[in-house]
Parts: sequence; structure tokens; C-alpha cells
Amino acid sequence: MDRLDELAVFVAVLETGSLAAAARRLRRSPAAVTRTLAALEGRIGARLVERTTRRLAVTEAGRRLADEARTVLAAYEAAMTGEDDGPLRGMLRISAPLVFGRRHVAPLLARFLDAHPQLAAELVLNDRNLDMIDAGLDVAVRIGALADSSLVARRVGEVRRVVVAAPAYLARSGTPAGPADVGEHDIVYPSTQPGLIEWRFDGPRGSQTVRLRPRLMINAIEPVIAAAVEGRGVTRVFSYQVADELAAGRLVRLLAAYEPAPIPVQLVTVTARLAPPRVRAFLDFAAENLSRLPVIRPA
Repeated sequence: MDRLDELAVFVAVLETGSLAAAARRLRRSPAAVTRTLAALEGRIGARLVERTTRRLAVTEAGRRLADEARTVLAAYEAAMTGEDDGPLRGMLRISAPLVFGRRHVAPLLARFLDAHPQLAAELVLNDRNLDMIDAGLDVAVRIGALADSSLVARRVGEVRRVVVAAPAYLARSGTPAGPADVGEHDIVYPSTQPGLIEWRFDGPRGSQTVRLRPRLMINAIEPVIAAAVEGRGVTRVFSYQVADELAAGRLVRLLAAYEPAPIPVQLVTVTARLAPPRVRAFLDFAAENLSRLPVIRPA
């Protein structure tokens, strides 16, 4: 039991982000939490969490142990509560990109909670991929390749980056016939995208990169789309972000023959082995429902 307690303290530290917050959650003193974490590190023989005056950061050894710790604690919780045999209960923490999460994950999560009245959930909308362990997340929707190979992923579909503009803008400025023409147009650029200000296209003659001189830059996607709808220029966003505008004719899809390869949409979790029943149930529910969305092609 002492060793289970050490694991519980370790996971609480990761999920809350500080020794003091973990102590409050566990109703212990910060000194007691510090001693327990130090004892676990002594038993493991490795530093699990780097402490600074401002924040905690999990080490690589800590990441590996966190996966196993969550598995062990989930199995213990299920055994003690009989959760496998009864109604789903507890807290789910889900993360998703802002627009996709607001339009698709939030309604899906609401339906899941309606079906399981003893569950609670927190949905974190963020276009930045949060660290699953540091943020205490059970499941995340990720669009794009996974940088962390330790995560367990279930692919549910794919999206594309599409170039779009309003009919009024095209009537005024002309329609680009190829990637090279894009550089001559007014560009509404999402400055949330890191790196050089350029777009890459794939076509019959291979890859082509176009350097851009944006007329307008905005650091949030929805105002970028609104500006494009108003006729302020050409932009490029994920296909799901402008599905409604394309369907209504407020935007026109351009250069479809030159679009880069599709980008996967995936449900990810830290561990698939012995995850709590509520997490397994939500993964199955979300995978089934997200794969049916018209804004992503089923994988």
C-alpha cells in the first residue's frame, strides 16, 4: 500500500503541476508530499520531476513511470470500486483544438455525459498540443502527426489544408490558376502558424513552396476566416474550419489539385492498457461518432 501511495502522490504532482497543489488535493502537507516523492525517486533510482522555483517538469524517466503508474492506479481503482461492473463515474479530462473542439467535441461530450449521469468532465480547448501528463489529460484530439511516440493513437479520419477566398474577392482580383499566382494576391495569414511565412503545395510536378507577403495577419483562426469571408484576401486553413462557409458559398476552394497530403485526425491517450472504464468507454464513443463527421474523411 505504501508503494501504491507513492504512485498516487507522483501522479497527483503531475496532474496538478506543483507539490503544493498536490498536497491540497491529497489533503497532506507539502513536506509530506515532498518526502513521498523523494522516497519514490530513491526507490526508482532516477529523478522523476525537475523542480524549479517557478514550475515542475517531468523527466523522461518520469514519463515512463507515469504510464505504468496510471495503469496500476486505474486497475486498483476499478478493483476497489467495482467500476467495471457498475455505472461509469469519476472525472474525464479531454483536450481538443479550439474550432474542432467547440463545433464537434463539445456536443459529443455532452451526449456522453447525458448517457452517464455519474460522470463529470472537463474539456480544454487549445490549438497547442498540451502535454498529456503535465495537463492531467485522459484523452486528446490531435490533428497532425504525433511528436510524442509514447502516446497511444486511434485514427478517426483526416483533414486537409485548403486555400480559400470569397467570391467577391475573386471577382475583383481574379482566381489564381496555380501556386505561383498566390504570391500576387492579398493574403490573410494565420500568424498562429510557426516558421517561415510561406505555403507548400504538392502538384503533378512535385512540391512547390511559395513565399508570402501577407496583407493581414491575425493570431486566431476564426477572425482569419471572417476576414476571408469579408473579401479581404486569400487564406489557407484546415478544411473542417471552413466546412460551413464552403457549403454556403461564402468561400470558394482554390487550387485543390495542389493541396498537400491529408493530415490525420487522431484520438490519443497516455496508455491503452487497463485505462479506467470511463476512458475506454469515451474512446469508443468518440471514435465511432467522430469517424462519421462529414468534415473528416473516414480513415
